[in-house]
Amino acid sequence: MESIPQPTDGAVSGSGRSEIYRELTARAVVLGVIQGVILNVAFVYAALKLGFSIGGSTVASIMGYALLRGVFRNGTMVENNINQTIASGINTAGTGVVFTVPALFMLDAAWRADGGAGLEFQVLPLVIAGVAGAVLGVVAIIPLRKQMVELDRLRFPSGVATATIIRAGSTGMEKAKLLAAGFAISALWKLVMVSGWLETPGLIERYGAGIAEEELLFGFGVIPAYWAPAVYLSLMNMAAGMLAGRSGLPFLLGGLISWWLISPTAVASGWMPADLAVDETAGFIYSKMLRPLGIGVLIGGALMGVVTSFPAIKGAIGSLASATKTAGSGKVVGSDEMKLPVLIGGSALAMVLFFVASMMTPGVTVAGASLSAIVGTLWLGLAALIVAQATGLTDISPMSGMALISVTLMMFLLNKNIAASMVVGVAVCVAIGQGADMMQDLKTGFLIGARPVKQQLVQFATTWAGPIISLAVIYILWHGGPNGQNGFGEGTALPAPQGGALMGIIDAVNTGNVPIDKYVMGGLAGATLGAAPMSGLGVLVGLAMYLPFSITLGYGMGCLLQMAIQRAKGVAFCEHKLVPFAAGLIVGEALMGIAHAGFSILRAA
Repeated sequence: MESIPQPTDGAVSGSGRSEIYRELTARAVVLGVIQGVILNVAFVYAALKLGFSIGGSTVASIMGYALLRGVFRNGTMVENNINQTIASGINTAGTGVVFTVPALFMLDAAWRADGGAGLEFQVLPLVIAGVAGAVLGVVAIIPLRKQMVELDRLRFPSGVATATIIRAGSTGMEKAKLLAAGFAISALWKLVMVSGWLETPGLIERYGAGIAEEELLFGFGVIPAYWAPAVYLSLMNMAAGMLAGRSGLPFLLGGLISWWLISPTAVASGWMPADLAVDETAGFIYSKMLRPLGIGVLIGGALMGVVTSFPAIKGAIGSLASATKTAGSGKVVGSDEMKLPVLIGGSALAMVLFFVASMMTPGVTVAGASLSAIVGTLWLGLAALIVAQATGLTDISPMSGMALISVTLMMFLLNKNIAASMVVGVAVCVAIGQGADMMQDLKTGFLIGARPVKQQLVQFATTWAGPIISLAVIYILWHGGPNGQNGFGEGTALPAPQGGALMGIIDAVNTGNVPIDKYVMGGLAGATLGAAPMSGLGVLVGLAMYLPFSITLGYGMGCLLQMAIQRAKGVAFCEHKLVPFAAGLIVGEALMGIAHAGFSILRAA
């Protein structure tokens, strides 16, 4: 059984007195906000490339130790916990944005490219919806803390891992040095790659192998293009695989099945149009076969994840009932939780913001905005509840399925108003992420003896900044592309697979042009994989089918490298040395990529 360890560091005795044990301090808040902004920027970039986000608690707690104990010399564990709570809250709020909003930019560009009028949408309603979701996600989950964390004692694996890092002691400084080394190496490598210094067009033309557009091509004029003989030269991509290890192998498997089985089988079986040129084969297979199949697998896997979460729904409702009963009996110490009036006020404010965001969207009436606010609030509250319970049990968040359900449902309720439906989708996704992250952080605090009310207060006060930062990053990256647009999406270094899948569904529902056969085949395969004992299997395979194989292959190489290192050096070496180094590789390349996009915008101005 888990126990609550008593604070042992940071208290100094003298003259019969002890200094106040530092927890909620100005420096912890400032450090958490700074790290949250940096991690948000970095992991939005990473999610656009990889299709999934990465928690920031590990990086924040390592850097918190280095600064609070290494620089200030008197930091405490619970002070570092405040730092990582703020940082991870701001960072996680961006995940809901990056999984949804890119679909609007890509849809608008695609429709304009086809000669249409484009998609009319405004950014401000999305910002307001994101803020409302961030607030509601925290508010909805706070009443369940005592039941889920202290009474039900759910696992919350990421929260436990963060607590282990915070307790690390002197090894924290060593982790910080490894993190900084990974950051410097990756940032420098990304700078070299975007400069084009390593491009070898002559070698490619002569030998069929070389470097072009940050990819290493190895076809040698023998391996056909429909086998996708290329690997993306991204240290961030490989580092993500290094963090996943064996659990990331299904992602690699999905890519191998797509490009080394389905693609050559399609060519050998004569499924290609007779007049298709050889150099157009790979593009046709991706756009007409693998992409819709991948979307189907992703949807099937995500929805099956929601179905398999039904026990979590039952458990969450039971926890809510128990929490209400406990609170009513007066057993909850008032100073340990945020006051009820604050939670009610936060809920009311978020609902008002929800209504305002909907009203600001073109084509939405007062009745439609009221419907969005009511249905959206109830649905995101339930979704946050489900996901918090699922995360506590498995560490897997079925965010993709929730986003798809939310946007599709609202499109039917709001007469196919895409922009208005996305307002709800953004709010729901942000709330889901916040609910899961808040509970993980509260688990960490429980294990190291922190006061939950202080964690709740700082997350409530700062998490709203996450959606604003993420939308700004998406805007910069989009306009950092050729001619001020198309900075991410199909055919770019940032394929935005989650947004692309959502874009495909929205476009299909809006136009009625649905590749039913491929969606159904993929959906059945994804649902079968989603029902497997390994959580998230269908989503991983679907993302791999949707992504360029060069990215999937680089990620898989990172998985295999981690497994080899773990076999040679042991689990402890990977946890204490490889993890912080790989995290640095991710953040370094992502921030350099953002800086390059910003430079491109300034240069074009």
